[in-house]
Amino acid sequence: MERHLHGRDGRPLKGRGATANPAPRYEAVRVEAPEAPDGWALDPDPDGGLDQGPGRLRTVLGVDTSRTVITRNRSPDVPFDRSINPYRGCEHGCVYCFARPTHAYLGLSPGLDFEARIFHKPRAPELLERELARPGYRCAPLALGINTDAYQPVERHLGLTRRILEVLSAWNHPVTLVTKSALVERDLDLLADMARRRLVHVAFSVTTLDRELARTLEPRATAPGRRLEALARLAGAGVPVGVMVAPLIPALTDGELEAILTRAREAGAAFAGYVLLRLPHEVKGLFQGWLETHRPLQASRVMALLRACRGGRDYEARFGARMEGTGPYAALLRRRFELAARRLGYRAPPPLEASRFGPPRASGKQLELFDPATEG
Repeated sequence: MERHLHGRDGRPLKGRGATANPAPRYEAVRVEAPEAPDGWALDPDPDGGLDQGPGRLRTVLGVDTSRTVITRNRSPDVPFDRSINPYRGCEHGCVYCFARPTHAYLGLSPGLDFEARIFHKPRAPELLERELARPGYRCAPLALGINTDAYQPVERHLGLTRRILEVLSAWNHPVTLVTKSALVERDLDLLADMARRRLVHVAFSVTTLDRELARTLEPRATAPGRRLEALARLAGAGVPVGVMVAPLIPALTDGELEAILTRAREAGAAFAGYVLLRLPHEVKGLFQGWLETHRPLQASRVMALLRACRGGRDYEARFGARMEGTGPYAALLRRRFELAARRLGYRAPPPLEASRFGPPRASGKQLELFDPATEG
């Protein structure tokens, strides 16, 4: 049985969303956690941990040595066929994150490991430029930070996302962003310039307006009100912005659907969407553990309504159903969203410009016969 991990005072670990660290699903050997965490968990490391203080789980950074950075997909459920994720794992710690199971490919847990053992791709900007320079590359909007937030806390000092945006801007490549972080304001100069060339739009993910709920549900993401302030600032600078009510959690956050859409529209959001809570693989147990710890009186109703939207199961992976669900309750959520979006004047995201793209000149190639810099 999976053991939940807590601090020395018996409370959930400070600043962390998951309450457990289950073994990766590909591991043949499973180890039962001891009564007390096993060393890497609670004691701060003054020589490299990013977190200090009693009862805190330190964040450890690692290097991802991937040799390519553009990931392709053929999913009919998303409006893009390529994406870049500068980071693996996400320190925001959103307990519901659908990307948590990807940490199993690293031999790590989708639980606390996912939010405390972060891997970054230091060569991502250079690798991206190399891939854009390939002769067969065809330009289309690229989604930045889809699996894990490109503006999570470690970005503040690593700056990988900004360097990627600089590459895309230099070669007029369109890009879309989804984030929960006000750190995106740091790159407003780049984003506003790209927006003038119709190369970018940004969506802010807002799950709840309840600050206390957000503190446990998505503990290191920017507070909801502050996200809306960042949205307003980008909109004021001419960047097309939208809101994603995601995930929509039955009996927990779905009552806020209209309020979130209204507040975001007032802040300047022009387009909107929503995604029903998804619980693939280990996320199911992690989310149920969170409910038992933080919302025990609502747990059974949340799961019952979610299963009503998933054909009686905790999760439905089928294309066309996994994002919005099926059944009467899912249809009601869909109708509520459509009515609110129409009333508030939301529109589809603006089209991005791909025709201006000019591929980088690959290094080592023969120079042009006539170089304007040397003519005279």
